[in-house]
Amino acid sequence: MRDGALPPRQRIIVAARELFYRHGVQGVGVEAIAEAAGTNKMTLYRHFESKDLLVAEYLRGLAEETARIWDEIAELHPGDALAQIRAWLDRVGGHGERHDASGCALVNAAIQISDPEHPGRKFVESAARTRRERLTALCCASGLTEPEQLADHLFLLVEGARASYRSVGPDGPGAGLCALAAALLASHRATDHAPPG
Repeated sequence: MRDGALPPRQRIIVAARELFYRHGVQGVGVEAIAEAAGTNKMTLYRHFESKDLLVAEYLRGLAEETARIWDEIAELHPGDALAQIRAWLDRVGGHGERHDASGCALVNAAIQISDPEHPGRKFVESAARTRRERLTALCCASGLTEPEQLADHLFLLVEGARASYRSVGPDGPGAGLCALAAALLASHRATDHAPPG
């Protein structure tokens, strides 16, 4: 379906998503979003009472996509926790996740939305909490040593890489994510019965 054939609400969300990703949630006004959506501010406010609620809808969609990515990885590697961890790292490291100088949309939003009462904040925090919980569960199921510590280290490594994409671009330190994560995983292998792969 071409964007012009979408209903106004969906066109607004599509336009907001692109603009928020490129310019940040604070760097885009409702007028620019309405124009990009081929509509007007009155129509935008009919669907979203405030820009904050539009931002919240944008972040809700991103959080749902993040959850689907984990589910897709689990389906591709059923019962293999270590393979799921590696697939996720590979995706984040640039072989499947959309990233460029704009970085990760959820990380960017977390940095920009400091107000704990912002309606979008709960989606950012929920997505990060879910990511950490799923990573911890996989590390615990992987047979690697000190799984909770490993999960936290991987989580911090990924979050740092994502922030690095934004601050210095995809060719900066974040480009080494997969190699650093591989070394970290290797350092947590059980010496007596390390899992294959």
